[in-house]
Amino acid sequence: MITENIGEIVISPRVLEVITGIAATKVDGVHSLHNKKAADTLSKASLGRGVYLKNDESGDVVADIYVYLQYGVNVPAVSIAVQKAVKTAVYDMAEVTVAQVNVHVVGIVPEKTPKPDLNSLFSEDFLNEQN
Repeated sequence: MITENIGEIVISPRVLEVITGIAATKVDGVHSLHNKKAADTLSKASLGRGVYLKNDESGDVVADIYVYLQYGVNVPAVSIAVQKAVKTAVYDMAEVTVAQVNVHVVGIVPEKTPKPDLNSLFSEDFLNEQN
């Protein structure tokens, strides 16, 4: 296949955060995401709601995801499923390879607690169009 270079493509880190967050919350057993610090809840700089992306020394993307899991799930199995889902989703949608997906299980949520919906997770206008 011949690829013609007709310009530059720049993907905002915010886009990668949204892809990461949605992929993580769609994994069975994940209840919700959680900011790692209380100050992040109030900060506009931390719009990722529990998703933190950075580049390591070699330039690779590293994701830290803070999650609440549903009661009764196998914590290691759900965590591995989150890692795989995030790596796959980010690569499939943005062709960005995530070198590490670090899953931080913050807590377990009781069975009858309703799961928050995606509109409350990310306040993006395009999410309103999905329903």
